[in-house]
Amino acid sequence: MIPMEPRERASTRFRRLMEQRPLIVLGAYNPMTAKIVQQAGLSAVYMTGYGTSLSLLGLPDAGFATASEVLFNARNMANAVDIPVIADADNGYGNAINVIRTVRDYIQTGVAGIHIEDQVVPKRCGHVAGRQVIPIDEAVGKFRAADQVRRALDPDFVLIARTDARGAVGGSLDDAIRRANAYLEAGADVAFVEGPVSKDEVARVAREVKGPVLYNQTGVSPRLSVAEMKELGLAIAIFPGALTRLSIMSLYDFAVDFKQRGPAAEQELTARLAKHPVGDLHVFSGFDQIREWEAQFLPAEEQQKYAGTVGHLPAAKA
Repeated sequence: MIPMEPRERASTRFRRLMEQRPLIVLGAYNPMTAKIVQQAGLSAVYMTGYGTSLSLLGLPDAGFATASEVLFNARNMANAVDIPVIADADNGYGNAINVIRTVRDYIQTGVAGIHIEDQVVPKRCGHVAGRQVIPIDEAVGKFRAADQVRRALDPDFVLIARTDARGAVGGSLDDAIRRANAYLEAGADVAFVEGPVSKDEVARVAREVKGPVLYNQTGVSPRLSVAEMKELGLAIAIFPGALTRLSIMSLYDFAVDFKQRGPAAEQELTARLAKHPVGDLHVFSGFDQIREWEAQFLPAEEQQKYAGTVGHLPAAKA
């Protein structure tokens, strides 16, 4: 909900959270799923670029989503929750000059930080074939520009440098590690080497990258336990696609059930949700908060509209 009291910047809170090693961050793809992550008790949430493209456009993560569309999602997610949001900023939507605006605009959304990758335009998901990366000098210029903007507007804003060189055309793990270190030297806070394919490769990244490492546990990369991540010294681990895949599976299964059984399927679902922590859609979405605000800011006679009406009745707070 909309914050009504002063609070510290999300970027400042996220930097404090980063002192935990590893910081585990679940991905969400819109404000509703971000609220679910918060209600479940997690301390931060990641805005997945793939989920954003799929949920907003119904298209894969292949450079279809524009900067304005992704920023719209990031702003709405950041304003829907109290926990920090880390957002996918694709390849910065252009060259180093475009990155200047991209970073400024993301800071204005209220997210705690972003990652920018070194892919060409248009980009594609970091776990599909056919990726290409730009020359390292061009990428370094992007991170130098990004660092300068965030230092001027919000020094705590977290800048994560992602390299796709491990699985790109002509790429290698050696090249990815070299790039990650160059990007950290250019001003990035955290290095994100996309797509290691074994635990040994993850260990090498953690050992040879000269700064905090973000690990993306999805796609072609190995599944590690929290204990293994801690042993390797990983700073952050994101799980971007779990809620997206779960949503697709669950919604599809219900749609098929509804096609077969009609209203009986919806009635059964309603009964199952009755005692679920987020089963009451009106409470989860915030109608009770609206009644609190009405009591605080509107004339007393406004409360009379609840008498004798039918539907969800938000609780009245004394």
